[in-house]
Amino acid sequence: MTRMPALYLSHGAPPLADDPVWPGELAAWSAGLPRPKAILMVSAHWEEAPLALGATETLPLVYDFWGFPEHYYQVTYAAPGAPELAASVRKLLHGPGMPVQDVPDRGLDHGAYVPLVEMYPGADIPVLQISLPTLDPRRLMDIGRRLAPLRDEGVLVVGSGFFTHNLAALRQGGIPSWSAEFDAWGHEALEAGDVDALLDFTHTSPAGRLAHPRTEHFAPLFVTLGAADATGDLADQRSVIDGFWMGLAKRSVQFG
Repeated sequence: MTRMPALYLSHGAPPLADDPVWPGELAAWSAGLPRPKAILMVSAHWEEAPLALGATETLPLVYDFWGFPEHYYQVTYAAPGAPELAASVRKLLHGPGMPVQDVPDRGLDHGAYVPLVEMYPGADIPVLQISLPTLDPRRLMDIGRRLAPLRDEGVLVVGSGFFTHNLAALRQGGIPSWSAEFDAWGHEALEAGDVDALLDFTHTSPAGRLAHPRTEHFAPLFVTLGAADATGDLADQRSVIDGFWMGLAKRSVQFG
């Protein structure tokens, strides 16, 4: 079986579906990938420790946002559950200091389903979402390394966040300097394979604390980096999507 790449994507918000460009970029990206046997999704919008495995059957979506027009709450994505993948994740993560719990009533949140609606609109690929048990980049890389063997079993490992994310600091129109500066720095660090700089991004990057005042939207990148590092794919990376959406960097990266 072909080894699946590992992805970090900027997932947008429910109005992504109405953007004239971004949905097509996501659709073109998935069309160029091997078809996954299953998708393992780590979203910025589910932080829970110990690491939790979400539903392994089809459940209603989690509409974890407020104040949007009603039609965004009518979106559905009835992807099959992935109980076999859940069993594999438990086995790979099992060990001292890495407890795993099940949250069987937890459906996909918008960090998972918003991009999947555009990438795999048929909702016919099993999806398992797992939580972020920590925001510590090094611990997340370790989780990604442990999960890397799934890629050889046809599983698409996806870290879903946003390359810059500070809604409180956005202003009407234009791209904030902190967003542009962090995006340029991050692109350069990824191309150089400078994992040390990325791990310490709050200190090594320009405007890092403005780009990510809370780091949950950058954190999924480190799961992806770990899944790529374990298979020697860190150097085989490219930014598939770049640019900005409402002032936030939508950079999305493929390894392998």
